[in-house]
Amino acid sequence: MSENNYPIGTQGTPWNDKDKQCWFNLQTIKRSYQSEIVTLINELDNDFEVEQYGALSFDPTRYPLFIIKSKQWASNKPSILITGGVHGYETSGVHGALHFMKTLGMKYAKEFNLLVAPCISPWGYETINRWNPAAIDPNRSFYSPSPAPESAALINYIKAQNIPLLAHIDLHETTDTDNSEFRPALAARDGKVNTNWNIPDGFYLVADSNKPEAQFQKAIIDTVVNVTQIAPSDENNQLIGVPLEQHGVINYAARELGLCMGFTDAQYVTTTEVYPDSPTATDELCITAQVAAIKGALDHLLTK
Repeated sequence: MSENNYPIGTQGTPWNDKDKQCWFNLQTIKRSYQSEIVTLINELDNDFEVEQYGALSFDPTRYPLFIIKSKQWASNKPSILITGGVHGYETSGVHGALHFMKTLGMKYAKEFNLLVAPCISPWGYETINRWNPAAIDPNRSFYSPSPAPESAALINYIKAQNIPLLAHIDLHETTDTDNSEFRPALAARDGKVNTNWNIPDGFYLVADSNKPEAQFQKAIIDTVVNVTQIAPSDENNQLIGVPLEQHGVINYAARELGLCMGFTDAQYVTTTEVYPDSPTATDELCITAQVAAIKGALDHLLTK
């Protein structure tokens, strides 16, 4: 697609507040954060600390924000941040974080201090959306002061903890709706011409170009390949328009772009990308791939 046919706004002109309100009015609730996510978080409170670190002012009662922490916290253990649901529509990131804690959290809590924010954008989860209610992308808003309350809440919480992080693993998906909905909406919102990208068929990683840690990324790929296929590069040796750094890995300037994986000073950072729309994918497989990515990352760090 090389032009915009989006039903909101005037082509070539950025959205005004009326356009953003029109977009918001089209959004509908499609699933429940409380019943599908908060209940699973609460099931973990016997083994971990569950702490509310904020709430979305849009609807604080409906959208509290939670982080899950190791109970066996120790200053001599390295600390790991795992995040999911920065983009609420990327479902396996949310459920992958929770499933990791349910199945492997206690095992890895013996070696690491774990902090897990499984669903950073609960309104986005319920409406199956990339943006927040103000048509802002939280994963381009991890800087201070942040225009996205979802991003600001996590930034402020982590800053207040004053915990040196060894690693940050941010769980995402790349979906067919990136091309059918979200990229056209982005171009319309910003008054630009839309150009879609090739959706990679498989799992891949986005590393931080300022600290790529190639062996760390490779260890994750080598683990996930046992669960699902690694996305092949396109005819230009690229994924989503970015040159391949190694098999299944591209690099982004994380902090400069306001990405979630770039907001801390952790040495080891990565963003996972699962492809749930592949003919070979299932919900369970996508969740398992996210868990494998976390496991591969932590097993590698244990060798350091």
